[in-house]
Amino acid sequence: MSALLEANLVSKHYGNFTALNKVSISVPKGSIFGLLGPNGAGKTTLIRIINQITMPDEGEVHLDGQILRSEHIRDIGYLPEERGLYKSMKVGEQALYLAQLKGMTKAEAKSRLEYWFKKFEIQDWWGKKIQELSKGQAQKIQFIVTVLHQPKLLIFDEPFSGFDPINANQIKDEIHQLREEGATVIFSTHRMESVEELCDHIALIHKSNKVLDGPLLDIKREFKSNSFEVGLVTEQADTVLKQIEERFKVLPAQFKSLNDDLKLVVKSHEAVNPNEVLSFLTSKAQVNHFVEVVPSANDIFIQTIENH
Repeated sequence: MSALLEANLVSKHYGNFTALNKVSISVPKGSIFGLLGPNGAGKTTLIRIINQITMPDEGEVHLDGQILRSEHIRDIGYLPEERGLYKSMKVGEQALYLAQLKGMTKAEAKSRLEYWFKKFEIQDWWGKKIQELSKGQAQKIQFIVTVLHQPKLLIFDEPFSGFDPINANQIKDEIHQLREEGATVIFSTHRMESVEELCDHIALIHKSNKVLDGPLLDIKREFKSNSFEVGLVTEQADTVLKQIEERFKVLPAQFKSLNDDLKLVVKSHEAVNPNEVLSFLTSKAQVNHFVEVVPSANDIFIQTIENH
């Protein structure tokens, strides 16, 4: 899959502080790419470089095969974590103004704004001032302004901040739809459940360095621990547990399951076929629950950070 955006060995220094150290990422066209990391890791610096708010000290950024130039800003939509709407300006006037800054004609901008306002059922917000809206309502306006000019690349930094679950799901659906329509998305968040729901690829930056990168499913496979949640029904729990411990490592269980006398996490010391584990367990007791433990994005995030 070809890349829409590539950052090659990008570094940024502020005096003696290194904000980014030779970071490279490749964002495939049509993907939702999770840019992750703890606070202060360097994510925002990289996003600011992509948006040409600041320039790298070393390295290059390419957009759709070309070295990033000032005119490419019209190909990018950026929703920053710190929102930038003018609170005393009316919603409709502000949206029209910002759309024209991205190169749209007033007529084109008004037509698309009417489409989005109708879609979100917010037509009566047009004449209101931003300061009259709630944080979540203002966030919807910011989202619309970000996507209105139909850019190739969308960058969302904590896009669900201020949203209740219903509105957060609406925005998630819209992000999926924008990707289906051809947009490429860079998505930065601390909410790992959103990474699970949205992202195809991830890169993890820690202390200015990229420490993890690749398709999310491939990374999950790399972090697999050959562990299985097991729920067993048996009248000989002590005997069965001893037999399992002779072959596997047994860990405390945290899952919920009904009618199980034994709840365990069974871990093999090496890669093993799940059918082999299940066959062994069924020879010892009735198996009511058997699930391979797949590492979550949150597990991967924490383990990687702790190891670096």
